[in-house]
Amino acid sequence: MAQSKEYQRSHYPLMVYNFRVTVGGTTMGFSEVSGLNREYETVTYKHGFSYWEGEEITKYRYDKYVSVTLKRGTVKGVSDLYDWLEGKDKRVVEVNLCDEQGTPIVRWHIAKAIPIKLEAPTFDANSNDVSIETLELMAAGISLKNPA
Repeated sequence: MAQSKEYQRSHYPLMVYNFRVTVGGTTMGFSEVSGLNREYETVTYKHGFSYWEGEEITKYRYDKYVSVTLKRGTVKGVSDLYDWLEGKDKRVVEVNLCDEQGTPIVRWHIAKAIPIKLEAPTFDANSNDVSIETLELMAAGISLKNPA
């Protein structure tokens, strides 16, 4: 028995190719985003009697910076990534996974993103591939939101 479109939309996974990236309020086109994960660093404080009362007295956890990689095609006259790398400022980055109409369904929100490396494409005279530049970010404060 065939299932309705509404059933498929609510029960089937979304396609990964339909996504939108916003950097500091500006929407940019990227061909690939990887490394979106959230990790915590933990710090355990102990006192002099920790061998007797137990070792874990107080634990604190805070966001760990993780490496996020963004790839996109090189476009003539577009230098926004170079400007960001030179500016050295933290920006908010959002990656939206969209449905077939382009409506954001799932949003990964990066509160603090700092560019650390911009890699030029590989030049090869024997290839006719698209030139892809790679931006590596150190990111913290990654959260998952469902805007729909």
